Amino acid sequence: MERKAWMIKLKPEKATEYKALHADAWPSILSQITACNIRNYTIFLREPENLLVGIYEYHGDDFEADMAKMGEDPDTQKWWALTDPCQTPLDSAETGEWWVPMEEVFHLD
Repeated sequence: MERKAWMIKLKPEKATEYKALHADAWPSILSQITACNIRNYTIFLREPENLLVGIYEYHGDDFEADMAKMGEDPDTQKWWALTDPCQTPLDSAETGEWWVPMEEVFHLD
């Protein structure tokens, strides 16, 4: 098991829409996340800075393959078509990067 954390900005004018989408996440999206070996997935929002932090446990053996599988899923593509316009990458994101990885500096079980 590997813990992963990611960050992105939420457009302030899209906060209500983004929260509503996640309050009623599609069952097919939840199933796809699980099928791609992701567990204990949480997204936190820090306002007024409008920072989203996603944290989850990855229980698979090939993260890149599982993320490719997720990206090829038609329902996931439809979901991202709704959620992506709500987000904007951090200024420090590299070209083509969306959610940026975060370094774990402390953990206590």
